[in-house]
Amino acid sequence: MENSTQAIEKINCLIIGSGPAGYTAAIYASRANLNPVLYEGMQTGGQLTTTSEVENFPGYPEGVSGNEMMEDIRKQALKFGADIREGNVTSADLSDTKKIVTIDNKKTIEANVVIIATGASARYLGLESERKFRGMGVSACAVCDGFFYRKQSVAVIGGGDTAVGDALYLSGIASKVYLIVRKNYLRASKVLQERVANTPNIEILYEHVTKEVLGDDSGVTGLRLLKQDKEEVCIKVTGMFLAIGHKPNTEIFKDQITLDENGYIITEGKSSQTNIQGVFACGDVQDPTYRQAITAAASGCKAALDAERYLQLQ
Repeated sequence: MENSTQAIEKINCLIIGSGPAGYTAAIYASRANLNPVLYEGMQTGGQLTTTSEVENFPGYPEGVSGNEMMEDIRKQALKFGADIREGNVTSADLSDTKKIVTIDNKKTIEANVVIIATGASARYLGLESERKFRGMGVSACAVCDGFFYRKQSVAVIGGGDTAVGDALYLSGIASKVYLIVRKNYLRASKVLQERVANTPNIEILYEHVTKEVLGDDSGVTGLRLLKQDKEEVCIKVTGMFLAIGHKPNTEIFKDQITLDENGYIITEGKSSQTNIQGVFACGDVQDPTYRQAITAAASGCKAALDAERYLQLQ
């Protein structure tokens, strides 16, 4: 246990969170001599570490596992001098010029600038079998992983715009797409509902709830569903895609930083600047729309450049 009377560590640039946004911010901040300290958070490497293979990130023509890609970017940040540490930010006071942040309820950091790259967590159903097959057929990103299910049967869970959009995207790849909807209607926009209704290889299963993900050592093999009339049915699929929303990891900042109605950080114009001077946000924590590794990395670059310019004016 650390001594509660320990001195506050004073640093120039603090990056909260890893993943493509945080690590890229660390690369740019290091090269700009900002001497960044990065705390990796609860999930080292971010959401991408739950993706089995990434084929749409530039520079990897043969594809790469999410873990390997994150490790590559992390090593690049370390090469340029980033101080990358294990630990989770548990509280923050961003109100003053000097930002005060607590790590693991013990260590206190004082920073001149803060870059928030805490990401967003996909909402899952909470099934034990779902956790078991995560990365082995269970995914929360159809655009990331859909390619691996070419000419196979898959299921999408959800009834909103994201779910219907994912089903339409997958219909061009998979041989069959089940859209599993808990209610007796879709919440998606009318134009998307019309498109999905006119797509022959999409079957909508209304009033069905997923009770178990079935599988073996090779991965997902099917789903056990419960209909509203309590009848159980099983469908054969090799992939299950969650599309029931994301939760931005902004809880500790909610009373200080301006968030949208869903909890995402609002940034000013095309910049990464939050409503607080000296505090910047990048990656999925401020992006409810694209949520791709490449866009997260790009926004991490922007945040580091914005932080550098801010410090130059102080």
